[in-house]
Amino acid sequence: MSMLKSLSRLLLSGIFISGGADAFLKPGGRVKKVAAFDIPEAEQAVKLNGATMVFAGTALALGIAPKAAATVLIGCLIPTTIVGHPFWKEEDSGSRKNQQVQFLKNLGLMGGLLLVLLEKNK
Repeated sequence: MSMLKSLSRLLLSGIFISGGADAFLKPGGRVKKVAAFDIPEAEQAVKLNGATMVFAGTALALGIAPKAAATVLIGCLIPTTIVGHPFWKEEDSGSRKNQQVQFLKNLGLMGGLLLVLLEKNK
């Protein structure tokens, strides 16, 4: 694997490892957002999603089954983005803009993960 590809995966994985650890250890306000979507066992769902992001992010960083790791991360990121950043529900323009930025950031991360899926095996 090229050094640039390794560096790219490492840089992409950081947000998942950091954010996932934070969600697992301090689910806090995330639980309320998840519960608002009538998802049962909201705290456990947040912690499971966080732990999954840590493990898949670490696998991606280390180059262990990167396509599988990217697929898992996309699977985590879709509900996280919809539940965590529903900018269309915000009435305050500042909050709406902040949530929209986070929503779009997550879409950008999904784009990076899709590029991992498109990599050719050598």
